[in-house]
Amino acid sequence: METLKNKTKVLLESLPYIKKFYNKVFVIKYGGHAMVDENLKKAFALNVTLLKYIGINPVVVHGGGPQIGDLLKKIGKNSEFVNGMRVTDDETIDIVEMVLAGKVNKEIVNNININGGKAVGLSGKDGKLIMAEKLFMYKNVENEPPEIIDIGKVGNVKSIDPEIINIMLEKDIIPVIAPVGIDEDGHTYNINADLVAGEIAISLKAEKLIMLTDVAGVLDSNKNLISSIKIDEVEKLIKDKTITGGMIPKVEFCKKAIQNGVTKVHIVDGRIENVTLLEIFTNEGVGTEVTS
Repeated sequence: METLKNKTKVLLESLPYIKKFYNKVFVIKYGGHAMVDENLKKAFALNVTLLKYIGINPVVVHGGGPQIGDLLKKIGKNSEFVNGMRVTDDETIDIVEMVLAGKVNKEIVNNININGGKAVGLSGKDGKLIMAEKLFMYKNVENEPPEIIDIGKVGNVKSIDPEIINIMLEKDIIPVIAPVGIDEDGHTYNINADLVAGEIAISLKAEKLIMLTDVAGVLDSNKNLISSIKIDEVEKLIKDKTITGGMIPKVEFCKKAIQNGVTKVHIVDGRIENVTLLEIFTNEGVGTEVTS
């Protein structure tokens, strides 16, 4: 009886959130360990399906770096990185597109569909969803102009045309998007999935951007979770090294999303089963929320 009472309590606690978020768009960046562990993959598919059934419109943007690295290794090609960005020559971009828009994307779509959802896979090439421009890296040299580093077919988002996403949402389809874009000349570019998720959330004026990571969220100097951050605190947290390394660009993407119409961003630990539901439908939450 106590177990049944607890289940009822959870349902009642979630009701105000279900009402509040009905018909809203949630963009979910799916990556890290949650894409590798079989139990977590199934839980993610069920979470996304549940969101759709209760009237929320999930849009999934996924990564696939480890899967790309594995295939490159199998064909005898080394992975090289500059400031966390994969150097992507003409041969590598073919592998990137094959893995992201092919194997990984279709596996996610299949997982959602066999767990009761109705998902369709896209890449940025579909409907000119993601227009890209070449990304250059810069190395600062003392007493000299910055050195430009060409890392190949790696891109920035130039523009997002959300028409195809909106058509799918109107038909109650869950879009699953691979972060591959094209430029005006039809060249293919590999784009950071966090960046793509943020830009798509902005284009859709999403209620939430939820970023699954392999850490608990943003941690303070004592390694305790910071449950909430306002965007005007971000610069200070970077300067005092509370936010470091790969978390810096994630939080900066969050800040940009909030400044451009996304209501709230959540950075959550994708290694926790059902983390999306725990963050959204409980009073306490389990990750770091970024707000205005």
